[in-house]
Amino acid sequence: MEPLAFTFEMGVVAAMLAFTVFLFVSEIIRIDLAAILVLVLLGIFSYLPGLDNLADPAHLFDGFASNAVISIIAVMIVGAGLDRTGIMNKVAAKILKLGGTTEARILPIVSGTVGFISSFLQNVGAAALFLPVVSRISVRSGIPLSRLLMPMGFCAILGGTMTMVGSSPLILLNDLIQSANASLPEGQKMEPFGLFSVTPIGAVLILTGILYFLLLGRWVLPGGAEDSDVASAQGTSEYLQRVYGLDASVFEVEVPEDSPLVGQILADINNENSIYIISTFYRGKSSMVQILTAEIAAPCRLAVIGQGGDVRRFAERFGLTVRPELDIFSEEFASTNAGVAELVIPPDSKLIGKSPRDLLLRKTYGLSLLAIHRGEDTLSHVKTEDHTPTQIGLVPFQAGDMLVGHTRWDNLMRLKRDPDFVVVTADFPQDELRPHKVGWALFFFAISLSLILFTDVRLSLCLLVGAVGMMLSRVLSIDEAYRAVGWNTVFLLASLIPLGHAVQNTGTAAWIAQQILLVLDGWPIWALQAGVALLATVFSLVMSNVGATVLLVPLAVSIAVAAGANPAVFALTVAISTSNSFIIPTHQVNALIMGPAGYKVMDFVKSGGIMTVLFWIVSLLMLNLVF
Repeated sequence: MEPLAFTFEMGVVAAMLAFTVFLFVSEIIRIDLAAILVLVLLGIFSYLPGLDNLADPAHLFDGFASNAVISIIAVMIVGAGLDRTGIMNKVAAKILKLGGTTEARILPIVSGTVGFISSFLQNVGAAALFLPVVSRISVRSGIPLSRLLMPMGFCAILGGTMTMVGSSPLILLNDLIQSANASLPEGQKMEPFGLFSVTPIGAVLILTGILYFLLLGRWVLPGGAEDSDVASAQGTSEYLQRVYGLDASVFEVEVPEDSPLVGQILADINNENSIYIISTFYRGKSSMVQILTAEIAAPCRLAVIGQGGDVRRFAERFGLTVRPELDIFSEEFASTNAGVAELVIPPDSKLIGKSPRDLLLRKTYGLSLLAIHRGEDTLSHVKTEDHTPTQIGLVPFQAGDMLVGHTRWDNLMRLKRDPDFVVVTADFPQDELRPHKVGWALFFFAISLSLILFTDVRLSLCLLVGAVGMMLSRVLSIDEAYRAVGWNTVFLLASLIPLGHAVQNTGTAAWIAQQILLVLDGWPIWALQAGVALLATVFSLVMSNVGATVLLVPLAVSIAVAAGANPAVFALTVAISTSNSFIIPTHQVNALIMGPAGYKVMDFVKSGGIMTVLFWIVSLLMLNLVF
């Protein structure tokens, strides 16, 4: 191998790499701004004498049109479309039903599912698809989003090693092997790998990732509170206690057929028992909007707001069972779907002088009235130390009354357009769900997935087919699609792509590889393979994993042939090790989850550093066991 001379251009690129890593780790400026700064500096330096290969000014911004960046934009839109239909709520509810609300049970279910999906779907697509699901699970379970997204994201990356179509390097590998065979003697030619040749390796890597976070998660994962709009929607009992002094929670109560409660009127039950029934479940149908003069039919379940002691006395009096936690109503009362809202009666409202019962408030407006705050007083059904129960259903509204009610967010969106109310609550999800569009959303998602799995159509185009289809079928509007894109992620990745090209085009990558391989010369085969894996890991952090694979596979094959090792195994070592990208958020999946979870670069260094070492050890062990 002819030695490469270290040039001035290589020195500049090496300095740019060091500067980029410094900006990322120190976080003196935001990470996406740091990436844009690096892009600008590369463009300016390319005009200086002797730095022509640093970047081509005419193609400096090609990263914004790259396959990876367009794929991320498209997959965010597709994920938002599926989310808008409410299907992700159902997935979240199913996971919560299986895993409860404990991190130790939810984490392996979510991470394992995403890992399996990413073995067939590009890992960033699997991560983007589950991002809204994990967000809802976080809100409903109380587990901080930052403790769920990183395990999910890391397992999405690990899942890319499960099949030969799970990641771009593995997709490329057989083509690179075929090219390398042209220079090998007949007895050393490599056989292409089958679709599931790497499945044992990928499965053990996913299992390693799950066990890592289960055993060490409490120390390596950040656990701060989340500030997103979805996470800030207030829990019912917490909000009532903090703002209005109403010490009440939501309980789920089972009513048997022989209960004396059967046939009684909702309004009378509320008034006589210092509780408030806000929803019923009867004959498989749940209803938050009903007339308070309706009668109880059984067997049914009731969602009741009240103090724990009052609810238990109510249950004992009528032979009811209070469930330890919400079951049937868990989805209905998730803070992503419903919650406490505050509304003011303006002076010109037509509701002044009319009572909630006169207006059929629940049926007409979808609002379960919990309290009326008037001047210094709070009127409520619920008994507390500071408030005596009041039949607020019979209290006429006055101008300036603050109404405190429990409602679905889609109902609250309609009330915002009603001039008879002024909606004070602002921190609630204001995106309208479109469950009637679920068929179209699934149809276009299936088309995208089929194109990815069964055709050679470019990934970005496959995903754009689904994204455009969802917009044309009005699953979501074009403006909603724009809002669904995490533009900080787009600019982060697009701005770093030219740096990766500079590393490769100036020969810096080849020079670094050559210096490392000279150091490894004469080492035993296992040490050579470990060195190749480490080299691929380092390269994948500073350039695209595809570029690292294309560059290193021929070198790895040459090393293996010279050392008398299996060249196919060395080539596969490179393709798998380029997925070992956990330390800094340059990988597409890491960049995707960084914003929603509020991660810092040091969070990735802390959690990803150990994961990188585990990946390196486990992948090498499995490669040698399997092959």
